[in-house]
Amino acid sequence: MAPVTDPGANTEGRPSVDLPVPRRALAVGAHPDDIEFGCGATLAKWAAAGTEICHLVLTDGSRGTWDPSADPAALVTVREREQRAAARLLGGGEVEFLRYPDGELEAGLPQRREVCRVIRTVRPDVVLGHDPWRRYRLHPDHRHAGFLVADAIVAARDPHFFPDLGLPPHRPSALLLFEADEPNHVEGVAGFAETKLRALLAHRSQFRSTMRVEDEHDEGQLAAFRARVLARLAEHGRLAGLDEGEAFRLISEL
Repeated sequence: MAPVTDPGANTEGRPSVDLPVPRRALAVGAHPDDIEFGCGATLAKWAAAGTEICHLVLTDGSRGTWDPSADPAALVTVREREQRAAARLLGGGEVEFLRYPDGELEAGLPQRREVCRVIRTVRPDVVLGHDPWRRYRLHPDHRHAGFLVADAIVAARDPHFFPDLGLPPHRPSALLLFEADEPNHVEGVAGFAETKLRALLAHRSQFRSTMRVEDEHDEGQLAAFRARVLARLAEHGRLAGLDEGEAFRLISEL
């Protein structure tokens, strides 16, 4: 992938649009389903254009339910199965799970080492992850996941971080932060909204807690969820004069 220029100083105030199609992309989410919500349509677009997509999920998702009688260990199994199914729907790609306890993710050195290991192993052109600087973010895992990605990119690029890994350093060309507080880049995703929706709906265990679908057989509730996702894509697209898009904070000075 050719180097990109950070458009953060765009004097016209309009976000940049569409990175060159990367050879390989690594998407990092705090929980199963975070990647699909944050950048699912972008990954589907790139996969259709030949990009190798890799997924990294940091926690085990064991607390992702409102059912107090649920078995956390069983939920972990279900959520990993759902994540793999969602990845296939977006166009394939490996999924790695680090399985840190849900709700207890920390942006510490051991965790940074593991994310650095994945970056050096996958060697992506583009990394996608949570915006850790988003104001008023409630869930601690999302904050820590974002900082872990940023910190691990620094570690992955510099040879004297974690030499015990025995892996050569790697510097991605771009970092795209989803859920961005101050987006400066939009990926146009016309034609890939339905793929994003299908991938999200693979996470059936999250219908009630995340998608506000109390009854999966209620077409009205499912239609309301679909409408919310499509409205967000339209909102993001309007930032760059597009019909549909996913907005990010692009950082290319890595």
